[in-house]
Amino acid sequence: MAQTAIELDGLLAFPLTPFTEDLELNLDGFAENVESHIAAGAGALFVACGTGEFSSLSVDEVAALLAKAREVAGGRVPVWVGAGGGAATARAGVAAAQAGNADGVLLLPPYLVTGPQEGLVDYVRYAVGDTSVPVIVYHRSTGVFTAPAAAKLLDLPSVVGIKDGYGDVEAMTRIVTTIRALGTQRSADFLFFNGLPTAEVSAKAYAAAGVARYSSAVHCFAPEIAHRFHRALAEEDNATMDALLAGFYLPLVALRDETPGFAVSLVKAAARLRGDKVGTVRPPLIEPTAEQIDRLGKVVENGFAVLKGL
Repeated sequence: MAQTAIELDGLLAFPLTPFTEDLELNLDGFAENVESHIAAGAGALFVACGTGEFSSLSVDEVAALLAKAREVAGGRVPVWVGAGGGAATARAGVAAAQAGNADGVLLLPPYLVTGPQEGLVDYVRYAVGDTSVPVIVYHRSTGVFTAPAAAKLLDLPSVVGIKDGYGDVEAMTRIVTTIRALGTQRSADFLFFNGLPTAEVSAKAYAAAGVARYSSAVHCFAPEIAHRFHRALAEEDNATMDALLAGFYLPLVALRDETPGFAVSLVKAAARLRGDKVGTVRPPLIEPTAEQIDRLGKVVENGFAVLKGL
């Protein structure tokens, strides 16, 4: 059965997963987190995904996060959930997402091993199984698709899009062009997303390649800045984008790149500076040093100063 066209417009938010001091799931903190994203204007929520530390969560924890997000959202915005890992785990995750009435699934790459392109398509096919929940395939790490392989994903009715976390604009241009050139309604409806860390830095380049949708980790701690940049991209307001890039995003990325895993750790630290109850990260991620947190606070402060001056 053909999949109904999916609309995922606006700024996509990826809520953090709050933990207690002993690194147990904090669902009350998560509920507050979800509500703050919705109040700030998120177009959709993707829970228990990369920014939500999917790799550190148990199957039961992912299910609990999905249930709580749906409860808090109350239908105000779509709620998608992460799945992935080993083939059996991915298949169970997609089935659990459908059982939990998720609006869709972000399918993360296979765990540890990779395979030929045929195998990657089979991984998605196996994970989807006989479910009908919409699926966006995350193109990154052990799951990098060529354009011909990506086009084969359209044979799987529940696969509605590809999110790029690989960072090769030329490769993504090949994928977008190959799929759009098929000339069918299915290929016209297929969605493409920029899923790079701090996606705003690459947003202009990806938009030019036909990939205007993106997820914003900054929405977790500075939604005002995130929405202003998103509006500037839609309006092709290069002056505003350049001001925010120079005064906020590029310094943030420079700090992020100092330590592996800071695409999540630094975001959690920034959310804590804002007063959010998100706790720390689970290993192997580590927390920023006191000196790095001090610099982070100054970067965020300068970002709001730039925003105020626009």
